[in-house]
Amino acid sequence: MTREEFITHVEREQEALRGFLLALYCGNKDDADDLAQDALVKAYLSSAGYQDKGKFRSWLFKIAYNTFLNHKASQRTMENIDDVRTLVSNSSADSAFQHQDLYLALRTLPPKERSSITLFYLNGYNIKEIAAITETSEDAVKKQLSRGRDKLKEKLKL
Repeated sequence: MTREEFITHVEREQEALRGFLLALYCGNKDDADDLAQDALVKAYLSSAGYQDKGKFRSWLFKIAYNTFLNHKASQRTMENIDDVRTLVSNSSADSAFQHQDLYLALRTLPPKERSSITLFYLNGYNIKEIAAITETSEDAVKKQLSRGRDKLKEKLKL
């Protein structure tokens, strides 16, 4: 892939990538933008190996997802939504964010469940595509979606 082809693909997919990462980072725009930048650098460095067999977006999301997991591996997951509210109220997250309760609840999920929920419900990927992006089986994705939904229902008291 040439540099120009890469730039064309990125320009087309950049907003979708940022939306995906914004959801993974539960509305924290600064962290999402930082990770988007890291993922785009990694994608560019790997672009020579990209084969135009699948969607560029899926390939890019896979790189972003793995970058997200690597970053989150060193951080702890919060179990209590009130703890998350306290953390978010003391951070730079956008308090006027329309779906803040959802993003707060998403923040309590383990990264793999959060990623599956985000890819499925917010980005419209099907189970097979999520399995390819996350490099897991379709059954694992189904379990992550089920567990994530159950936990979100509990946290949001639905």
